Amino acid sequence: MRKTTMVLAAALALATGTAVAEKARVEAVQYPAWLERGGNAVPLTPGTRLEGNDKLRTGANARVQLQMGEGSTVKLGENAQFVIERVEDRGVFRAALSVIAGAFRFTTDALRKSQGRDIQIKVRNVTAGIRGTDLWGKSTGERDLVCLLEGKINVGSEGHPTVTLDQPLDFYQKPRDGEPAVAKVDAKQVEIWAQETEISKDGPAARAGGRWSVIAGKFPTRDEALRMNRLLRASGYPAVVGKSGEYPAVIVPGLAGEPEARALMANLRSVPGIVGPTVLGP
Repeated sequence: MRKTTMVLAAALALATGTAVAEKARVEAVQYPAWLERGGNAVPLTPGTRLEGNDKLRTGANARVQLQMGEGSTVKLGENAQFVIERVEDRGVFRAALSVIAGAFRFTTDALRKSQGRDIQIKVRNVTAGIRGTDLWGKSTGERDLVCLLEGKINVGSEGHPTVTLDQPLDFYQKPRDGEPAVAKVDAKQVEIWAQETEISKDGPAARAGGRWSVIAGKFPTRDEALRMNRLLRASGYPAVVGKSGEYPAVIVPGLAGEPEARALMANLRSVPGIVGPTVLGP
């Protein structure tokens, strides 16, 4: 009996550990982007499992796509700062997410809308309560904005009453030094906003299982390759040191396809010290 109990306990612990690991995961990254965890910043890569207190940052023209543990998708635009403040799943998926800067989109999986969820998204000074919906928002130096695309949300800001948005294209905005207001936006504007969080078709994007790479450069010595590797990683690219022929080389792997690899190659040409980067196929 004791042995059976121990086996069941071990199985439960393993299952719990797996659930914790899958509470949020990086699906795709259009570089450059960073993960800050425990005081350290590293390039963000597809497949990374996220934890509470993780902070994500994106650079110019960057994008990130996440999948939350209950199936919802979170997309981030360029120059974004996003924090997973809390995430847990005890029958009901609960999360507190914070958008410090930039644009985001939250979309519930259409096949899992009945999933129990209680998600709070704070867009700097505006907070939206979500149970199953599709919304877009952005925090800038001038205002915080949340736009309902589908479903229903409760939204408010400190010192002001919470309101319910239940009509598509209604949006709530809070100017930095002004009063909050609810208005309606036209569909064309929403299409423009949505592009701010979509990975570009010809952008330098990586996905889990991506098999294309960019050789940033070959170097006479390993020390020189390591220096360039550190520079690229600090710049938000997940470079590694390998070999190209007989020479040490700095390589950025995991690109989704040839167009994405060529886009990254173009980006790397602007990095000091990189001359003649090349694309490497699967």
